[in-house]
Amino acid sequence: MRTTVRLDPALMAKAKEESARTGETLTAMIERGLRLVLARPRQSRRRTIIRIPVSRAAGGLRPGVNLDDSAALLDIMEKRG
Repeated sequence: MRTTVRLDPALMAKAKEESARTGETLTAMIERGLRLVLARPRQSRRRTIIRIPVSRAAGGLRPGVNLDDSAALLDIMEKRG
């Protein structure tokens, strides 16, 4: 089957070099690569749920901290203010 595939120029250049070095055609290299990728066991796409603990400590914000003022927060975190 014939098809058109767009490849990164640097990748294509490396593939041509490897093809010339090994004597394998580009078509054979692409087929081999696809077979290798498709033969790999599929990885689970299920994500692990991470539960972040909520602090129940008393306290709150430092006096003068405004969570809506990112520049002031940065100053406080870097001990500039």
